[in-house]
Amino acid sequence: MTTCNYAAPPFDHPQADVILRSADRVEFRVFKLFLSLASPFFETLFGLPQAPDGATDQETKDGLAVIVMSEDSKTLDSFFRFCYPSTLADDPSLENLTDGLSLLAAARKYSLDLIEKKVCQALANPKVLEMEPIRYFAIARNARLAHETITAARYTLRQPLIPAQFSEIELITASELLVLLTYHKNCSIAVQPLTKNLKWLTDHYGGCDACIWLFGPYYKGSCGCGQVADNRFSPWGIHPVTWWATYMQEISELLMDRPSGDTVRTAADRTIQQVRSMGCSVCSSTVKENMTEFSNLLALKVDEAVSMIQLEMDF
Repeated sequence: MTTCNYAAPPFDHPQADVILRSADRVEFRVFKLFLSLASPFFETLFGLPQAPDGATDQETKDGLAVIVMSEDSKTLDSFFRFCYPSTLADDPSLENLTDGLSLLAAARKYSLDLIEKKVCQALANPKVLEMEPIRYFAIARNARLAHETITAARYTLRQPLIPAQFSEIELITASELLVLLTYHKNCSIAVQPLTKNLKWLTDHYGGCDACIWLFGPYYKGSCGCGQVADNRFSPWGIHPVTWWATYMQEISELLMDRPSGDTVRTAADRTIQQVRSMGCSVCSSTVKENMTEFSNLLALKVDEAVSMIQLEMDF
């Protein structure tokens, strides 16, 4: 017989009253009470009448019943940690989407609604969403989690319209992927007016005196950055400083592929570094403060425009 390994604490307690064996033959010595309180499934399982000794082929070990589970040890370890009181086991840290999907499946299989909710909350953290939003979208959609699916769709706007290949793509249908791509495209269309009509900018600042940094040498003769005669980016009909017009042109193009406020702020950070490297005595000392304020305003407008677009998906 293949030998079994033992689970890590606290699932190796000598006073445990049942052994649950994973698919990869790791034995968890656990307490029926904790699992029964967490899951109606286990409450029913452990509440079944026991056959007299010798009248069943139930495997035992050290006087305890051994129940074979279909999940692997990694999934069960996380699963049981959610079931146990926090004084005995901390909730697991779920930063791996694949592990989270397995745990979510187990939570549903064993009727643990509260744990299902906790898993979803644990997975929906900014670190996971920022790094792998398309994978999270596929997992959330496959699990029919409406809020999580919509949130993931919003985070995919920080990435190009056409995603790279990812393993979880098999979890969703071609139609569902098309819905996501259509949503992404509609968001791109929604934000385009922001770089074509600067009324939101003039309304915010009220007048050119409130943002004279936009116009460089027009107001500050010592600025050597130059101006651009580009009517597309000329608030109040005044030609803007060259580097700001370049930033606006870049943003106009970037937002077509990544319609997100995050795109605006990231590009602003690059512009700040570029302006500082040029060494203009006028602009380099104030560009960070001014561009941070401006990019936050534009990012807010972008996110507002995107919030009006619906993910046309049936839940």
